[in-house]
Amino acid sequence: MRALVLGGGSLKGAFQAGAIQAILESGFEPEAIYGISVGSLNAVFLVHEAGKQFAEHGAVDWPKAGRQLIEFWIRNITQPKDVAVVQSTLVMGYNTLLSRFDGLLDTTPLQSLIRTHIKLPVLVNSPVKLKVGAVDIIKGDIVYTSNDDESILDYVIASSSLPFLMPAVCVGNDRQKMFLDGGLREVAPLREAIDDGADELVCVACHAKRIFTEKFNYRSLLNLVERVKDITVNQIVNNDIAWAERWIEREKLRGNAMHLTLVRPNEPLYLNLMRFSSDDIGRLIVQGYRDATIALRAQGIERKV
Repeated sequence: MRALVLGGGSLKGAFQAGAIQAILESGFEPEAIYGISVGSLNAVFLVHEAGKQFAEHGAVDWPKAGRQLIEFWIRNITQPKDVAVVQSTLVMGYNTLLSRFDGLLDTTPLQSLIRTHIKLPVLVNSPVKLKVGAVDIIKGDIVYTSNDDESILDYVIASSSLPFLMPAVCVGNDRQKMFLDGGLREVAPLREAIDDGADELVCVACHAKRIFTEKFNYRSLLNLVERVKDITVNQIVNNDIAWAERWIEREKLRGNAMHLTLVRPNEPLYLNLMRFSSDDIGRLIVQGYRDATIALRAQGIERKV
């Protein structure tokens, strides 16, 4: 099975969108797409687009799907308020005192974007399998669900909900099912894809191998939370990739054909969640496309369209 595996990384998902375009132009046609955090957003869009095309034409034009994803980013994610707005200090303080803390940011804009652009019937009938992961904050486990789950959009929103910054998400109106960012447990869902039988994997990670000195205001609560998250996520994604590489090497020694193509930035990506522009988004998309092209060429894979 051919699997496209999309790791988390908040708004660094713009880099991922550019990388996806280069991958799809190389001729890779995923049978399943796995996503965590912003990777789940990109994944659900691609699977939905594949479903639309299949319903209309009986086939999927993957490079076109990639272009549609990039267009989505460019048109809809141009400034912080397109994703979330800072909660009122008065309301946040009041809710905190009453043990009703609901995140530092109001993610209504992001939720509206998802529910406006993704139609459940199209997603359910897509020929491409979707799997996204979110963490059950009551039980502490990561839970993966697919596009045949009627609550799939709740899981996508939950998988993208950054701890402390964003509110926990209730799945299926069940208050005993509260979920947050899947990156608390896994950032690159390679293990899930391999467990499902994937043997040709392309993974796009939004984090470089190492955290370098990045510009950020450590006296800003929002920036500090984002920085701590990035440090933690960096270690988790490195562990996810290292596990998959070791597994694949063992399988090759046993005579089982498996292959992993990894695309990730060489240096850390920088994008301030609370201060970015459409130019910043465009810059990351271009960088993702360029870095993926270089990574594919290094493995002898050239652009076909």
